[in-house]
Amino acid sequence: MAETPSFEEIVENFELFDSWEDRYRYVIDLGKDMPPLADDQKTSATKVDGCASQVWLVPRLTGERGNPRLNFDGDSDAMIVRGLIAVLRALYNGRPLSEVGQVDAEGQLARLELQAHLSAQRSNGLKAMIARLRDLARAAA
Repeated sequence: MAETPSFEEIVENFELFDSWEDRYRYVIDLGKDMPPLADDQKTSATKVDGCASQVWLVPRLTGERGNPRLNFDGDSDAMIVRGLIAVLRALYNGRPLSEVGQVDAEGQLARLELQAHLSAQRSNGLKAMIARLRDLARAAA
């Protein structure tokens, strides 16, 4: 399965930073660069359960009828979580629905060594976001 250029760029940029503080700041900056969701998109239907902070993911299907692709927007009330959403967007956006469930998100994110530097609550929230994206793709397919 092809890697997305935007995720590969994040991996390459992570390697440029010597400290985890700089990497953390970079993830936060990724989240700051992401447009916020409109308030009317922050509903119980788009809210992700299992996250310590407030998280919303809003799917958008694109592409031809026979080959729909997952794209999504997201938001959070926590800056680092907004950054994690941006990382997941780089990993998933534009993928055919049929590939979403096959993405080894844990393996790809391990390349960033995120799990070792996130709290248990943040790690659980990240897993909940990945599960939600897989559920959205499955439901749309």
